[in-house]
Amino acid sequence: MQDKIEQVKEAIANKESAIIAFSGGVDSATLAALAYEVLGERALAVTARSVAFTEHELKVAVCTAREIGIPHRVVHFDELEEPGFAGNTRERCYYCKKGLLRTLIGIADKDGFNVVLEGTNASEILGYRPGKRAIAEAGGRVFTPFMEFGVTKDEVRRTARKIGLSVADRPSMACLSTRFPYGQVITRQGLKRVGAAEDYLFSMGFTQVRVRDHSDRNSIARVEVMPSEFGKVLQERERIVSHLKQLGFDYVTLDLGGFRSGSMDEVL
Repeated sequence: MQDKIEQVKEAIANKESAIIAFSGGVDSATLAALAYEVLGERALAVTARSVAFTEHELKVAVCTAREIGIPHRVVHFDELEEPGFAGNTRERCYYCKKGLLRTLIGIADKDGFNVVLEGTNASEILGYRPGKRAIAEAGGRVFTPFMEFGVTKDEVRRTARKIGLSVADRPSMACLSTRFPYGQVITRQGLKRVGAAEDYLFSMGFTQVRVRDHSDRNSIARVEVMPSEFGKVLQERERIVSHLKQLGFDYVTLDLGGFRSGSMDEVL
């Protein structure tokens, strides 16, 4: 693993300056830490603030950048303005990633950075990831060193632990647009509602949460938590149902399959 990481650092150093697409998750945080190690002030972490990125996640990103010491900037990005995004087809993530990379490349051009670094790891290339096409279309303007040198998710986490990053074992957090079945139109109101529902459940102490919004007819919240926390859901059933109904859901259900990333892709 260490040989791969040294290759990543050498490749980043050869770029001479870089913007890092920075969500604050373990992939982007590890990438930012490595970039800051070899580039210093010539590395800039940029976080896109949007309606699909919760305030909780933004706070984590700000704190993590401060922990690393890297210069950090928060910019506005509205994926709902990207053609093709709100319709929520299977290509949704492509349209979002395309717009985000365009925004970051624009910042790089304006401020004199040579490249945008993106944290997709080698484990992610095996699944359904339409955003990869947007990265490929950006050509040499975007560099994905973890994918380039075959650094897996497990290796990213091990590197983060070695560096001492607080997010090393933090569960992955996908953007809120993944909470809606393909074909169901994504709205600003819908994104805010699932974000508020998840924030509430996290505030109750749940370790991993997804609130999937099935609202083609009635408004149904399908709640995913870790199976080990099913008992806590049942204990707090009345509070959870009451709060989510106040947010506008008609029905609140517990998914017995438990939390799993990408559950909306299971029907593909």
